[in-house]
Amino acid sequence: MEISGSAFSSGLSGVQSGQRRIDQAASDIASNSVSRNSDAASTADNLVQLSVGKTEAQAGAKVIETSDEVLGTLIDIRA
Repeated sequence: MEISGSAFSSGLSGVQSGQRRIDQAASDIASNSVSRNSDAASTADNLVQLSVGKTEAQAGAKVIETSDEVLGTLIDIRA
């Protein structure tokens, strides 16, 4: 069961990391828009970071989902 707990932790860590990346990129985009000091390269980089954060969070969620399925299978086998 420890392996499953570790997978859940890794998945959760991935989701949280992705969320932090999304929050930071969104904050940077918003602050650049408000200050009207918008550098196109900076905005493009922040949009890429938004996409990376989204993918990172989705990957973490998939790890959690797969871990849950494996745990369910192990429980079914033991029952």
